[in-house]
Amino acid sequence: MTFASGLLDFALTIAFVTLALGQILSMIRLVLGPSSGDRVLALDTMVINALGLVVVLGIQQGIQIYFEVSLLIAMLGFVSTVALARFILRGDIIE
Repeated sequence: MTFASGLLDFALTIAFVTLALGQILSMIRLVLGPSSGDRVLALDTMVINALGLVVVLGIQQGIQIYFEVSLLIAMLGFVSTVALARFILRGDIIE
């Protein structure tokens, strides 16, 4: 194992830990959030943390399908955040 390989493994481990910690903290905010705006932001942050976890997993395993999955997660996360925010503000999603 070379120095660069060991450094990459260490960086990926740190990335996994920080993203998982962010996911846990966002889940706590989702459950305890005092307002619906806090809950929408926590849900959006959870989507971004899940996206980061999938990308880091793809880098670690070297499989390119994870990057395509991350694009799908990003699109679904954006659409769901917009739909949820619109539902909270107006009470309907499609006029």
